[in-house]
Amino acid sequence: MDARLSVEDWKNPVWRLSNLYWITDKQNRVVKFKPNAEQQDFLEALHYRNVILKARQLGFSTLIQLMFLDACVFNSNVRAGVIADSLDNVTVIFRDKIKFAYDRLPDGIRNERYPLQDSTSELLLSNNSSVRVGTSMRSGTLQYLHVSEFGKICAKHPDKAREIITGAIPAVSQDGFLFVESTAEGREGPFYDMVERARKRIGRSHMPIEEKFHFFPWWRRDEYETEPDSVVMSDRRYFAEVEHKTGVPLSERKRAWYVATREVLREDMKREYPSTADEAFEASNEGAWYREQFDNMRRDQRICRVPYEPSLPVNTFWDLGANDTTAIWFHQLVGPEHRFLRFYEANGRTLDHFVKYLRDTGYTFGKHYLPHDGDHKRLQTGYANRSVKEMLQDLMLRDIEIVPRIDDVVVGINQTRMALSTAYFDAEGCKEGLDHLEKYSKEWDQRGACWKDYPKHDSHSNAADSLRQWGQKQKKLVARQDWGGPINYGKSGVI
Repeated sequence: MDARLSVEDWKNPVWRLSNLYWITDKQNRVVKFKPNAEQQDFLEALHYRNVILKARQLGFSTLIQLMFLDACVFNSNVRAGVIADSLDNVTVIFRDKIKFAYDRLPDGIRNERYPLQDSTSELLLSNNSSVRVGTSMRSGTLQYLHVSEFGKICAKHPDKAREIITGAIPAVSQDGFLFVESTAEGREGPFYDMVERARKRIGRSHMPIEEKFHFFPWWRRDEYETEPDSVVMSDRRYFAEVEHKTGVPLSERKRAWYVATREVLREDMKREYPSTADEAFEASNEGAWYREQFDNMRRDQRICRVPYEPSLPVNTFWDLGANDTTAIWFHQLVGPEHRFLRFYEANGRTLDHFVKYLRDTGYTFGKHYLPHDGDHKRLQTGYANRSVKEMLQDLMLRDIEIVPRIDDVVVGINQTRMALSTAYFDAEGCKEGLDHLEKYSKEWDQRGACWKDYPKHDSHSNAADSLRQWGQKQKKLVARQDWGGPINYGKSGVI
């Protein structure tokens, strides 16, 4: 070590991070750690409670874990914990990040801070400071806590996510440091809620117990560039929108890298390499049924302003939920375009409420498509042995058709996925329904650690099931021929 170093250097944790620790880089070379530009910005903006939404491979996990190791080596009686999303990652994080860096500290430091306990998941040093890695962190008070890939934990292990929210995070001392980092994984769950809560405080001062939001998009990394000559450039409108939203010009080399990378990642691109924070959550989790379809609809700008065409009838597609929730999509077929004008859903309402809602729209209606159970006789509705279809007819709703039952619901989902290539949705009128569709996902098999090929039944099911009635019927719908051409959206109509 340089004998000319001052005591102040040694007291500075940022200096120590840049001079004492060794890591393996992306080429698997052993190199001295130096914070990159994004990491330096993060260190300058550090807060007590930090929520980090990021693109892949920016090195934040490495930075945070080195910060924890450094705090334990140079301070006594510290407790630091890292929560990983799987047991395999517990081993990898401890072995390749924490233990690797500790074993390469200068001999003099390791002689002063020798291990009292050195397992495969915890390093307890002679100054009674420890850093441990696990899938849970409930016991004892922590001065430092890092929750790695919290979005994935929320999507695949909701029970574990609740335990982190109710047990691990409250275990962090009031003057301690919390780091919750992840790529996005759909627009629901504790990580999404935490991000949204923190984003509302952007531009304000933060109390220690409030979360501070940090976002690091792909375009900040200098290395994310490639030669434009080798790429067929596309989506100039997309890049123009990104530049407008961020105020940052994107070079041709960066655009080429993005296009080439997206060819590989496809619908995962926005999640793994988001351009904006909003875009990160546009990408549904990997178990979502319609994730590819939503990516295509946004790319083709088919979530937009969809006008009502008074000369054509409006069809409705219903789901009569077992949990007393009824969902309805309002649809017009205009030439080859299936246009959805609005979505409506309500819980605990009688059928006359929905009939009144239909009449209040002022639409001219065509057919009303009910699921197969719309023909079943119901004994507890106040009408002895009357089906929903019959009750709606009593309320003067005409042209009701029952969509036949299918033996395998996944067949209907796949029919709907194929049909969505022709669909346009009004961004405002269908907002709630689109949110449900994007979150409609497969069931996660915790034992097999994989997605089941069967839908998860939750609050998003009714909207998805009502649209599935359209997916199963759309090939038999008859289009009017004098439809007058496609929608003229205009610049303000597309989102």
